[in-house]
Amino acid sequence: MLTVDLSRREALKKSGLLASTALLGHNIAGETPSEKPRAQKPASPFLFCLNMATIRGQKLGIVKEIEAASKAGYDAIEPWVDSIQAYVKEGGSLPELKKRVSDAGLTVESAIGFPEWIVDDDARRAKGLERAKREMDVVAQIGGKRFAAPPAGATDLPKLDLSPAVERYHALLEAGDQIGVTPQLELWGFSKNLNRLGECVCVAMETGHPRACVLADVFHLYKGGSTIQGIRLLGPGALQVLHMNDYPTDPPREKIDDSFRVYPGDGAAPLAEMLRLLRATGGQKVLSLELFNRKYWAEDPLEVAKTGLARMKTVVANV
Repeated sequence: MLTVDLSRREALKKSGLLASTALLGHNIAGETPSEKPRAQKPASPFLFCLNMATIRGQKLGIVKEIEAASKAGYDAIEPWVDSIQAYVKEGGSLPELKKRVSDAGLTVESAIGFPEWIVDDDARRAKGLERAKREMDVVAQIGGKRFAAPPAGATDLPKLDLSPAVERYHALLEAGDQIGVTPQLELWGFSKNLNRLGECVCVAMETGHPRACVLADVFHLYKGGSTIQGIRLLGPGALQVLHMNDYPTDPPREKIDDSFRVYPGDGAAPLAEMLRLLRATGGQKVLSLELFNRKYWAEDPLEVAKTGLARMKTVVANV
């Protein structure tokens, strides 16, 4: 048997700890380095993203939506797949669109589509999975990282058993692995299925898949009755994207719908506490502004985008 006798210094080198020690200003022998390594600026815990629903009502098209997000100062975008498809149908190419996004200084952190991947009907589900594959491929071709996977087609009763939901989400994840995009199990508060954070986390956890994750939304957490304290139990990869918005106290939870969403900070949501809990789970989180407010849709899209970003930053500053 071959025995290797390592000195303490050699062992530290092999373990990768020596670099950390050097950052303190001394090497392991107590010598001061001739040049102190530059301290790296820590990554921000939050990335600011524009979900294109926020300016969807102005019917700009994906190119002008990208321009608005860039001019407003966002880090990233969350486009809707149908807008990308419309761009291609009108003669645009996906490589060209990917370049537009990159040239605008943006990334595609997620994208929105509604394939029926989870429904009980076998034929509909098979078609839904194929549609999901096509749409995830479109997202991948423009440099996208994630894809929203809500319970489209299964929002009404009967209530789905969680075991089939686990199997169906696992199949979607496997498809995403082949394409290079991560489908996120999206919580919809108004749905009869996957309307609570605990339910979505349970399904994602039980897949046993390393990329399984949940896409949450401030409005949907409220609408579905989830407590935000459940965020404390999550790990760094469990919830990577949060749809940001706010909601008023009137109409009440039972009657409120998406159209009542308002800018972050203009409603009653416990946003600062929610973001503190989310930040404590670790990892960088994408805060994606998603509003469906008809009043905002009648306003200048660039001003709406700017206002939304400013309101998100104000909330984050208080976290």
